[in-house]
Amino acid sequence: MAMPQNSTRVNGFCFTQPLDFSCPRPHPGEAGRALGAASGGDGCSTPLSNGITSSGAPSPSGSCAQPLCTAQEETPLEEGIKYVSADGEELACGWGGFTPGCLQLCNTSKGVLFFLCVASFLQGMTVNGFINTVITSIERRFDLRSYQSGLIASSYDIAACVCLTFVSYFGGNGHKPRWLGWGVLVMGLGSLLFALPHFTTGRYEARSAAQLGVCGGNQSLPCSQAASSLSGYRFVFMLGQFLHGMGATPLYTLGVTYLDENVKTNYSPVYIAVFYTAAILGPAAGYLVGGMFLNIYTEIGRETDMAPENTLWVGAWWIGFLGAGAASLLISIPILGYPQRLPGSQRYIVMRVSEAHQLKDGSHKKASDPDFGKTVKDLPRSVLLLLKNPTFIFLCLAGATEATLIAGMSTFGPKFLESQFSLSASEAATFFGYLVVPAGGGGTFLGGFLVNKFKLRCSGIIKLCLFCTVSSLLAIFIFFIHCPNMPMAGVTQMYDGSALPGGHLNLTAACNAQCGCLQDTYSPVCGTDGIMYYSPCHAGCRSVSVNLRNGKKVYQECSCVDKALLPGSGKAEAGKCTSSCAKKPLLLCFMFVVILFTFLSSIPALTATLRCVSDRQRSFALGIQWIVVRTLGGIPGPIAFGSMVDKSCLLWQDQCGEQGSCYVYQNSAMSRYTLVAGLAYKVLGTTFFIVACLLYKPPPAESAPGSLDASENGTSDLQEHKPSLPAEEDI
Repeated sequence: MAMPQNSTRVNGFCFTQPLDFSCPRPHPGEAGRALGAASGGDGCSTPLSNGITSSGAPSPSGSCAQPLCTAQEETPLEEGIKYVSADGEELACGWGGFTPGCLQLCNTSKGVLFFLCVASFLQGMTVNGFINTVITSIERRFDLRSYQSGLIASSYDIAACVCLTFVSYFGGNGHKPRWLGWGVLVMGLGSLLFALPHFTTGRYEARSAAQLGVCGGNQSLPCSQAASSLSGYRFVFMLGQFLHGMGATPLYTLGVTYLDENVKTNYSPVYIAVFYTAAILGPAAGYLVGGMFLNIYTEIGRETDMAPENTLWVGAWWIGFLGAGAASLLISIPILGYPQRLPGSQRYIVMRVSEAHQLKDGSHKKASDPDFGKTVKDLPRSVLLLLKNPTFIFLCLAGATEATLIAGMSTFGPKFLESQFSLSASEAATFFGYLVVPAGGGGTFLGGFLVNKFKLRCSGIIKLCLFCTVSSLLAIFIFFIHCPNMPMAGVTQMYDGSALPGGHLNLTAACNAQCGCLQDTYSPVCGTDGIMYYSPCHAGCRSVSVNLRNGKKVYQECSCVDKALLPGSGKAEAGKCTSSCAKKPLLLCFMFVVILFTFLSSIPALTATLRCVSDRQRSFALGIQWIVVRTLGGIPGPIAFGSMVDKSCLLWQDQCGEQGSCYVYQNSAMSRYTLVAGLAYKVLGTTFFIVACLLYKPPPAESAPGSLDASENGTSDLQEHKPSLPAEEDI
């Protein structure tokens, strides 16, 4: 809102005329209110700039042990009360003229936090949970190649980078809840659009009912198959992801600053930590719920003889997107009803003390102008102010290095566990989820709690980030150790147990030479001799049955399985052999520490970013930071880690003569490359935090009675009696 300029201002908040407080303990900047009927009591009244009288009756902005003005008795608020600021700004919760009294119970910082947490949970569950879970099913259903599915995933980050500057700049100076509400609505439309191809295509028909064959029974699909017209649906998926990116852009820029503006400075990190914790729990729920839906056949109500283990199975990938889309549309309605600022938040603006980095030429003072950032012509100047802020620049670079590690960790963490501990893909994903939820979610919340607990200023917060980065840097040396590969005939050793010459594959031996085994389908089995085989055919198995105890297939008469160890045993069970690695607890423990300290620094780093820039530049600064983090960290992170991991591959998939995905990794090489990548980025992050700490120049200490120090101890808090319709509740 445009604010008049004059000589009287308190911490950047302007008044058109000096306020004459005749009562003790003046409360500058307190929002007035207009009542339909005169309030009772003999309290004092103070004329405000717009002619509205500030009554001595309790204000709807909060509660206090010592009222500003003493009234004879407390008058309850009437049903039709409306929150109005000193300059006539509507502060009631509602849509247009519809502002019922019952809605004002939610017109608090806790109410905003709840709805924003639901929105961030839905975003994380959809984009980082469902998408990663169903991408393989979508590839199979719509005949997509890996690079095409990669474009689908990248469309989210592309949209975010395109929209961030516009949204953070104009939304930061506009009505933030409206930007947030419309963003969540667009995100919901993206989810519904993503599920649309299921309903516009015909029924899914498996191209072949060929099952994994035993010796002499292998079948393979011909390589020369015409490309399916369904691959064109990738553009629909890309558009859906683009809408996801557009909708989520306001959430992590405007949502953070809206929370920060409407709570006390020392409570802000806790609110933001709760908000980001919900965003981290979302993907965990997406993995669990999405995996559950994938066990349901995509054509609901239609019977099929295929099992979920079949390579041609397609699960009900679309259900999660329908539910998340509908929920996003519903949650956008209450967010759209919030006012531009919450009742009572003005006192936090008055009490706030700037911790912005002080530029030598004093140009940082330009951002304190109330009219700064209202037009497009201020955009270049705003960018220049941020570029001249070295603390902000190095915090962005440090965030990019941490984002690279987080992106690489989330993408290849399950694959690392799968290879090291010989787990199935679903087991590894579940295991990793159980590891990330307490470490990632707990670290995120704990970071915000520590900033609040010790009431850290900007320089102290950067030092906390530095401590966390150094701790995770030391813990990452655990990747010096690894679990040995499970023996696999023809891949890690010869069929007779001897070493492979030169590390070359040799899947054919005398025991399976007559079976006519094909390398098209990888289906590992574990022999009773403790050795894995590429497929039942490569193990020389001739018959199959089902183990009634666990439902797994048991292959018999396996000529390659060593019967000398267990006479008459020549059997193999579907799946990988179980690893008995003694280093497993140690690896998991230190991986937990790495994840914990990586996420522990996330909220403090975000809080430091908010504090080292001017108040009017906070939303825009977060937008610029997100662009840097995504372009330098989020997008190239998986690529950098992926190229490292690919170097440790032992067995590649063969798709009609073309190299596909990797089936088996060499554990020692995977640990070594993970260590190199992790160390490189952690050292960079540590360096950036050190430079940011050294270059930060705080403003001179202020001794104003409403300073940050005064507002952070209980005796100096400015509070008022709680009305029947609370406008602000503290933790």
